[in-house]
Amino acid sequence: MKRFVSFLLLIAMLLPQKSMAWGFWAHQRIDRLAVFTLPPEMIGFYKKHIVYITETSTKPDSRRTMVPGEAPKHYIDIDVYGDSALYKMPRYWKEAVARYTEDTLMAYGIVPWHVNLMKYQLTEAFKARDTDRILRLSSEMGHYIADACVPLHTTENYNGQLTGQRGIHALWESRLPELLAGNYDFFVGRATYIQNPQLRAWAAVTRSHLALDSVLSFEKKVTSEFDDDRKYSFEERGGVNTRVYSRDFCEDYHRKLNGQVERQMRYAIALVGSYWYTCWVDAGQPDLNKLAGISEQELLKMKEEEKQDLQKIIPVRPEAYLPPADFSGHYGCTH
Repeated sequence: MKRFVSFLLLIAMLLPQKSMAWGFWAHQRIDRLAVFTLPPEMIGFYKKHIVYITETSTKPDSRRTMVPGEAPKHYIDIDVYGDSALYKMPRYWKEAVARYTEDTLMAYGIVPWHVNLMKYQLTEAFKARDTDRILRLSSEMGHYIADACVPLHTTENYNGQLTGQRGIHALWESRLPELLAGNYDFFVGRATYIQNPQLRAWAAVTRSHLALDSVLSFEKKVTSEFDDDRKYSFEERGGVNTRVYSRDFCEDYHRKLNGQVERQMRYAIALVGSYWYTCWVDAGQPDLNKLAGISEQELLKMKEEEKQDLQKIIPVRPEAYLPPADFSGHYGCTH
């Protein structure tokens, strides 16, 4: 069995795939805590279905290598468009297509535009009083919003592969929060109405991209202060003794980032709740207490998807691990 798990891990590391931003744990935590930002008129409905919302928050990652066109929804490599692209790039889809073509946009990621599309879809689901769609879209919308809050989801150098820092993606979005989030303050207050959802999605991308320099420079600095024996350690994961970033290295890097990961998680939680709230308001504030519960068909669909996921190699979650020292292929995330 251990040999089989090791084989799956190796294959998953070699498969081309975009990162599972934030890792399973953090994605689920962001969606779950976003529920508690909602007003009284919404929170009862969402709390009733909080297990479903939490568990389905990772579905977009499960299908990112299986469904054509899924992967670009998770990121945008803004730096490929030039030094001032962060400020000059068209914020609205039609204008962006007119300037760059849809093929180009899909090649380098579309997360801010996809968040806005999901905002429209969730608003329509609220108008239709469709419980299944409201819950599925809420959960998955939270995933893409959280992705937009990850600095390494805004650059072509998404895994430090262009700067000799391969593995930094998993370090920042998975290893640090999984080790250290027990001390984070996740009280973010109430959800607020978003006046322009498309511009707010771009504001999230802008905020993330402006944090990128710190993500890369501080990792390089900490690495210069640690030899390999101190930078890495081994932990048992799934019955496999796996090479990971050491706790000492992670804590030092985390201190130098000065709360950046916590700030981005808090920002993501508040933003997810605010998008849900905005969709509900724009749909006319339907009485969610009158909605039917989630359908048996949706629950069966969820269970079937989970069964199919267990038959795939993807759930090994390679982004949570480090590659061998001589590994030169894509690690954890790729285009």
